[in-house]
Amino acid sequence: MKKTITKKDVAKRTAKLVGEKIYLAEKIVDGVFTSLREFMAEAEPEVRIEIRDFGVFEVKTTKPKPKARNPKTGEIIYVPARRKTHFKAGKLLKDVLKTPLDEINQ
Repeated sequence: MKKTITKKDVAKRTAKLVGEKIYLAEKIVDGVFTSLREFMAEAEPEVRIEIRDFGVFEVKTTKPKPKARNPKTGEIIYVPARRKTHFKAGKLLKDVLKTPLDEINQ
């Protein structure tokens, strides 16, 4: 079963790491996520947000698909170009995730 980590969990861990009160860390974490969301929403049309030692968030544009098919009805439809999000892990995170699972579970 997948574990779900919420923004509150992130704020609690951040408060512990920096030695601050949880309510203050919650405001800061919320501000960081709000800023990232605003940067991504304001992308004209693409943006790259690089966070060193963590990864890169990108907003990319997709190509329009003039001959997509509705799988339910089989009808051919037009899908316009849009924006999508993409995350690419940084080197430190990739290295941690490459650790074989059998080494972690011991």
